[in-house]
Amino acid sequence: MPLPLYHHQKTRTNNSSMKKILTLCSSLFVITVFAHEFWLQPHKYMYKKGEKATINFRVGENFEGENWAGNRTKINFLTFYQLNSKKDIASLLSASNGDSLQLTLANEGTAMIVYNGLNSFIALDAAKFNEYLEEDGLEEAIEYRKQHNETNDSSHELYQRSVKTILQVGNKFDDTYKKETALPVDIIPQTHPYQLKSGEQMTVKILFNKEPLPYALVNLWHRQNNKTVRTILQSDEKGMLSFPVSATGNWMVSTVKMLRLTNNPKAEWQSYWGSCTWGYE
Repeated sequence: MPLPLYHHQKTRTNNSSMKKILTLCSSLFVITVFAHEFWLQPHKYMYKKGEKATINFRVGENFEGENWAGNRTKINFLTFYQLNSKKDIASLLSASNGDSLQLTLANEGTAMIVYNGLNSFIALDAAKFNEYLEEDGLEEAIEYRKQHNETNDSSHELYQRSVKTILQVGNKFDDTYKKETALPVDIIPQTHPYQLKSGEQMTVKILFNKEPLPYALVNLWHRQNNKTVRTILQSDEKGMLSFPVSATGNWMVSTVKMLRLTNNPKAEWQSYWGSCTWGYE
């Protein structure tokens, strides 16, 4: 099991950890410009057959955030997986800004909703972009900027979201949760989240464009009783990581992949933001 690189609720006093704490604090300045995390937030995760689910699109920090300002025009694809089938559900989202997804769960079984957004654009000055790269552990981008004397340059970035949420309908459990999708960043549980007992290990595999994403900084979020615990982990050489969970509250795994663009007149960078959520009563 990978060791946490940083645990948000733990106080440490050595210089290395203090540097990480200061980095997290300074990143709040960046967050006001570009809210990092994006996820699918159902009003609950476990359902009876025939119940209607409301899925909100959330953006922000600390696994709390606020409702997005997007709508159907932001969708690249929006897909519902259940019972060895998948269905395009993009038409269920309207053109109203901030709309949520309303979905009747007609069948028992494990279900998964997958969203990939179209590219958006952001420009940041050098200091804000450097802080953002540091906060999200994007060492390749940091080193590239150093080697090419770009550390003091502003940035122009295209970014898109690759997110999923896993639901359970009734008491029929299946392997829908571990299906690979067309998401550029695909966070795939290897353990059924709704058959885990508290204290057992959850294992996830992280793919980027269908290939393992090694040594990526990964955020693990656990929110219950209006409090969030954040732990920073790192995937191994095969894009895998494991961690203990409790069958309480809401959980999210998130990560980001950044690529340098060439011959793009609009941006020098392309980022792909991925998340996977599940939760308990």
